Amino acid sequence: MRADLRRLSAVSLVTALALGAGAAPALADEPAPATVGVGRATTVDAQRGTFRVTTWTDAPQATVTAVSARIRQGDTVLAELPSLVRDPSDTNVFALPVESTLKLTEDGGTLPALGRYAIDVTATDSLGNTVTRTGAGTLDFTLRPLLTGFDVGVSTWADPNIHAKGTLLGVQPGSGDRVPLPRRTVSFGPGWSVGTPTGSAVTDSSGAFAADPVPAVRTTWYAAEFSENSDEVHGSTSSIDSSDVRVRTMALSVTADKTRAVNGETVTLTGRVTDPVDGTPVADEPLEAFLNGGFHKTVRSDADGRFTVRLVAAPGAPTDSGWGSAGWTVSGTSLFQTGLYANGPLAMPADTRTTLTAYRLGGDGRLTAYGQFRVPYQTMTTYTTQTVLLEQSPNGQTGWKKVASTAFTAEVRKSFGIGVATRGGWFRLRSVGTQEHAESVSRTFHVTRTSTRVLAVDATPEPIRKGGVVTVRGTVQHDQGGWKPLANQPVQLRFAAWGSKTWKTVAWGRTNAAGQTALKARTSVDGTYTLVYVGDASHFDSAGKGDFVDVR
Repeated sequence: MRADLRRLSAVSLVTALALGAGAAPALADEPAPATVGVGRATTVDAQRGTFRVTTWTDAPQATVTAVSARIRQGDTVLAELPSLVRDPSDTNVFALPVESTLKLTEDGGTLPALGRYAIDVTATDSLGNTVTRTGAGTLDFTLRPLLTGFDVGVSTWADPNIHAKGTLLGVQPGSGDRVPLPRRTVSFGPGWSVGTPTGSAVTDSSGAFAADPVPAVRTTWYAAEFSENSDEVHGSTSSIDSSDVRVRTMALSVTADKTRAVNGETVTLTGRVTDPVDGTPVADEPLEAFLNGGFHKTVRSDADGRFTVRLVAAPGAPTDSGWGSAGWTVSGTSLFQTGLYANGPLAMPADTRTTLTAYRLGGDGRLTAYGQFRVPYQTMTTYTTQTVLLEQSPNGQTGWKKVASTAFTAEVRKSFGIGVATRGGWFRLRSVGTQEHAESVSRTFHVTRTSTRVLAVDATPEPIRKGGVVTVRGTVQHDQGGWKPLANQPVQLRFAAWGSKTWKTVAWGRTNAAGQTALKARTSVDGTYTLVYVGDASHFDSAGKGDFVDVR
């Protein structure tokens, strides 16, 4: 029930109670408010020659017993409707009887043309209370649009388009006749409803339309829609049709120019598209190629069905087969093909960094280089073996050769050390490339020490008595573009008993300005004496030839 009418009925009740208590109304000649109410009359969309209206009464134990209406245009009454019938499912709703359905004059009715007309409704209850609501509603006496026969046809490899067609009609109110709706634009597109139309067509005099060909897309359904709001036609209509795509079977052969590509390296794929039955080439067929799920690149086959595509390797996340285990893929993109798919193996190792962190060339001629192996864009350990080489070059630029190596389980960050005996030169560290990790090289470095020698080792006297003192003399020199005395340097006297390989330091001293030294030791057993120079930070160690002393 309408709230304004219920409030009106409530005022009537308050007034009645006041009168019953002996109070006089404010205006003795004011008419009593109506107790019968009329709601809004609405057109039935399925049959626009009819309408429905809700009525009610606020009188106790009363019901609405009669409802009538009239249809008018301005002050001209076009139809008198003396008796509406009650809706069996809702006793408050009354509707126009089927036999009284409003029609055009050309169909035997009283309405002269399509359009919109005012509806006045009068309702009476069982106590005789009556109310008339002028302009209770508007009769939407217009054509209801209807799309029929929408069809997009068959799309094939030879004709990859849809051909939308159908008919747009208007359903007349009253008679229900279907009449053409010419010169109207119907839109269509993929999906259950038309979001962004991909095409449209204008209906002819019969309401039929046939659109220009539109390229087919990947969809299950196509929809057509039309909408209008005029004095003649009011409403929207839509229709759907399933897509019908006929594919062509093709064959694809592809080869790659390499099976391993590091970051930034180009991989070239060549292939051909053919008919699998007779081997004839398929020209202008669209394809896409990519490496390990990377950026896709499109290409088309030429007149002989051949194609070439170049892709740049860019290692990314690990695949199901592990780090560096990637591959290439070529597939057809056309909606109208099947069978165009090929892939193959391609290792794309992750970038690495090999850093020289420290190095030392000892006086004993032992070079130790320390480094760090890193995989900067990786967060997981691969648990694969990684080998790092220590390489030497005659000039620090070319001719690099392995002189030592180490191997370890690759990690995101791994420190290591490599040692080799050398007299110095140009060196670098190089991580060997694998399927998982790319090769990387450290900076080059140069190490050197000055060569030294101990000459003329002579132990006297000999033979010697047990407990006697032996004197060992010798000269220490270093290479300065020629052998020169090495002055004021520490020298050790070492002794190894006859039959023993263990050397013991038994005395020490320094060289004089001529690089000479003389060290003494007390003897007890037969054995060999020698002088040893332990190099400083810039000289190699050196030892003289041993001199055997016979103790008697």
